[in-house]
Amino acid sequence: MVIILNRDNYETEVNQSDKPVLVDFWGPKCKPCLALMSSVEELEKQYLGKIKVAKLNAAENRMLCARLRVMGLPTFLFYRDGAEVKRMSGEDITKAQLKQSIEELLR
Repeated sequence: MVIILNRDNYETEVNQSDKPVLVDFWGPKCKPCLALMSSVEELEKQYLGKIKVAKLNAAENRMLCARLRVMGLPTFLFYRDGAEVKRMSGEDITKAQLKQSIEELLR
């Protein structure tokens, strides 16, 4: 199940996670974000139990986005052992690229 993040649970769900985490920063007016939403949900099901997939609505969490230096949407952050290990941003991100990054995260 995709976890909905906010400033109150980010530390616990992401930085203290015992599994690798993919964080999807999205916005309700971001067309590329909305286009990728079903792909992210499919990947979450495919890697169930291996990684955590979490979504953060950037419009509702502007201060957290600024603190994490997320300046554009969509942005995907990949975490392992509480540390960011990869970042992808831009409207040309594909499901295949996300899958490849998840595979790298699991190595």
